[in-house]
Amino acid sequence: MNETRTTCRICHSAEIQPVLSLGTTPLADALRRNDQLSQVEPKFPLNVVFCPKCSLLQVLETVPPEVLFCRDYPYYSSFSPALLKHSRENALDLIHSRGLNSSSMVIELASNDGYLLKNFVEQEVPVLGIDPAEGPARAAQAVNVPTLCTFFSESLARELAADGKTADVIIGNNVLAHVADLHGFVEGIRLLLKENGVAVIEVPYVKDLVDHCEFDTIYHEHLCYFSITALDHLFRMHSLFLNDVKHLSIHGGSLRLYVEKKENASANLRSMLRAEADEKIISFSYYQNFAEKVQVIRHELIRLLSGLKTQPARIAAYGAAAKGSTLINYCDIGPKFVDFVVDRNTHKQGLFMPGQDIPVLAPEALLDKKPDYVLLLAWNFANEILEQQKAYLESGGRFIIPVPTPRVVCSPFQQS
Repeated sequence: MNETRTTCRICHSAEIQPVLSLGTTPLADALRRNDQLSQVEPKFPLNVVFCPKCSLLQVLETVPPEVLFCRDYPYYSSFSPALLKHSRENALDLIHSRGLNSSSMVIELASNDGYLLKNFVEQEVPVLGIDPAEGPARAAQAVNVPTLCTFFSESLARELAADGKTADVIIGNNVLAHVADLHGFVEGIRLLLKENGVAVIEVPYVKDLVDHCEFDTIYHEHLCYFSITALDHLFRMHSLFLNDVKHLSIHGGSLRLYVEKKENASANLRSMLRAEADEKIISFSYYQNFAEKVQVIRHELIRLLSGLKTQPARIAAYGAAAKGSTLINYCDIGPKFVDFVVDRNTHKQGLFMPGQDIPVLAPEALLDKKPDYVLLLAWNFANEILEQQKAYLESGGRFIIPVPTPRVVCSPFQQS
């Protein structure tokens, strides 16, 4: 079912170098029902390598996307107010800066539940969403976002273009890293984009991952961890040009890319490319100590949790997110440490965390059960969650933020 690569996903070089092994883990979003707990859980190697030729950090294992994204996919973007705000600001900026109107077309790849495209619909800008997950696609259609429930590919792009459905703006947020066929995906963007159109793509930034030791953002859905240098190389292979980039704080550090058919590189882009070379992000030496730093976090977090349990303290967790699955499985944080996990996503409540079978409840359980500490698995939304949980904090509760250094906070003001 799965495939282990021996060459780079961008440049196909065989001279890839090992960086980190997170062991053999379950699929991060494969939460389990109660009737599945007695069944054998599929697990796959999770090994990270670096390509010195094009500077791409990547995982070797490829699990078929039909397994990862189609059946009972539980991720719905609209459950995060911070993500909704971020997406709305992006949409309104594009409407203004690109002069979008009723004769324009915006196409989003991996459009999920319509969380972003509904902002264009409100302004009467025609849209089309493309997403393979049935539940989120149905949710998008329910809020009047036209959605094709399928994977985006080069062949689909050819069909749409042949039907005259080319785009003034193509949006792809947190999808490029998920794509096994990078070249087919990017070629599809080129085919679907109008000559004067722009593709606006967000990806996690490898510099933030390494600098802040965000190892839990590594899982089987995330095949690639991009530098700007690697992205520039990828797009040029398809006669597309990365012309500008913004460094964003969302998801622990992301890039927003502006890609067009004509080269017009901004001074900002040129500056960031030079900085990557100066800081050796494009060299293996930048990644050599990453595994050691990850092991330190694991040791410190287990020591903290073990010390709290001897008090004895009751511990829960917040966020049944994919990154949370990586963290609890790599650190072996199971029911011996954590009694339950809470999450606002109703599609995850009543299920169990992959690998550790910790039950997922609604956030109200924090006030009902009053655990002494809550391990914040969704630390990338720490500000939002701590603000939401003021009542729990005021009742004496404490949060544990695991990355980049495990620490205890008792106020939303402690997390900037």
